[in-house]
Amino acid sequence: MAMAPALLTGERFVVFLFAARVALAAPAYLAAPLVVLAAAALAVEVAVDGSAPASSPLRRFKTRPGASSGILLGATTLPSVMLSRLIQLSRILSDPSRPEELAYLEMQYWAASISCLSVLAFFLWQMRRSPSIGISKYLKYGSWLVVLYLVTSFLSLVLKTDEGLMEMTKTLYLLCHGVAAVILIKHILETFPSCSSFGEALLVSSGLVLYFGDMLAHTLSKMEFSMSSESLIHTPGTRSDMATITQGILLGLFLLPLIYRSSLQVWDYCRKHWNQRARAVEEHQRKRIGSAVFYSSLLVVLLFLVPLWTRLVQGLEVHPFVWIVNYMFTDSHERLALCAYWICVIYASVRRFYSISKRSKTERILLRKYYHLVAVLIFTPAVIFQPAFLDLAFGAAFSVFLILEMIRIWEIYPLGRVVHQFMNAFTDHRDSEILIVSHFSLLLGCALPKWMSSGLNDRPLAPFAGILSLGIGDTMASMIGYKYGVLRWSKTGKKTIEGTAAGITSVLAACSILVSLLASSGYILSQNWLSLLIAVTLSGLLEAYTAQLDNAFIPLVFYSLLCL
Repeated sequence: MAMAPALLTGERFVVFLFAARVALAAPAYLAAPLVVLAAAALAVEVAVDGSAPASSPLRRFKTRPGASSGILLGATTLPSVMLSRLIQLSRILSDPSRPEELAYLEMQYWAASISCLSVLAFFLWQMRRSPSIGISKYLKYGSWLVVLYLVTSFLSLVLKTDEGLMEMTKTLYLLCHGVAAVILIKHILETFPSCSSFGEALLVSSGLVLYFGDMLAHTLSKMEFSMSSESLIHTPGTRSDMATITQGILLGLFLLPLIYRSSLQVWDYCRKHWNQRARAVEEHQRKRIGSAVFYSSLLVVLLFLVPLWTRLVQGLEVHPFVWIVNYMFTDSHERLALCAYWICVIYASVRRFYSISKRSKTERILLRKYYHLVAVLIFTPAVIFQPAFLDLAFGAAFSVFLILEMIRIWEIYPLGRVVHQFMNAFTDHRDSEILIVSHFSLLLGCALPKWMSSGLNDRPLAPFAGILSLGIGDTMASMIGYKYGVLRWSKTGKKTIEGTAAGITSVLAACSILVSLLASSGYILSQNWLSLLIAVTLSGLLEAYTAQLDNAFIPLVFYSLLCL
């Protein structure tokens, strides 16, 4: 018989403090659904963690070993981030001169919330339909809270304006996000077993649905506007060419697996019908054919599909890669100097740390934290002196990582084995043979706060949220805790009070230095130090308590709190 689950843990307490901090700063009609969503996520998490693994109806989804479900953190993070950004934008645009930006960001908040709620409802449905367990009180609470959320969100959406039919149509559009999130999280958990917890998969699926929903919204907005003056979705027309190009390239790369698989199926079908006598193709020849199909699909995506989308959405007449080259070599020597600096730092660090990992007894966790410090050396100068160019660089780096991971997974000739051997030198227990997520999470942890801060931003430290929390706070907490930590936060965990204190102190010190640098560079500062202290403390405590992938969650939580 399963033991009664503990209702309050350190991680849940910190997450509720985080959600409460965001909700208290938001209008009531937006804060109430977030509170109900957090309560529903808590009920689902307690029900999932309280069921025995052998009898759990979710056992068919193999999650990352050693991690808790993390459903509460995964369900509240993205909606809280979008709500914090909405609060910040409302503060900046106190004069409602651009109402379409606020309306669109509010719709993104609802899309993120409904995506997370739909996944919670899916988990509840899976657990309630299983005859192997009884209906616990937490399942009942979760079900009623899901219904309560639907009622509160419906009232907030429909009764807010007089355009009832239009709001109903938008509600159906938002519900499509929920359906897509459920389909995507099932695909992630089934295709990449033991690679993530439920909370991590929930964050990834809701984030991807929100990102692709944004692409779809801009595409539909342009198509509807070209056909009529009225459109269902009004997207702001203030997006830069750079943001559209980055989004278009990532869209193409996420569609690449579908194109690649389809092309291979067409090739196999044609080969079987054209040559009936050939029963099989030699293994090395098949790999070479698959590699040729992969590279051909990649060229089609980058050279044809991406330019078509950017021209439709942004009206970009030149090819995206031509635009990037012109941007690199026009009116700025700083960008070229920055690229040279990046190449030198990356080459020296990778060569040095790869050599150490092969012949040294240095703990893998410390070796990985050195890369966090390298991220500080790479990204900090760019955020201060070339922030727009850094947006493009983050997109380019993430695109390269995606391509290399596809090459590694599918063993694309001739780089597949080489990339696999190199990446294995920097993996830990959270990575698997199927999917290596460490480099993705570190890059995205630094990039997402910077991407979301592009445009209007009155909090100068917000773009540095990932760099500060991962490069400074997480690194110092791990190193000091590993070398000098004695007092542990829990009996089963490895995080120490000394490490957490060192992480919080180091981030506060780095913020003080950074504020001085930004002030000398001409930034107009408006950072409340009490709010900063709360943000640093909560994110530091979350790093101490959570068993989830901290590179993914902590930068988003820290960024969200910095926006308030």
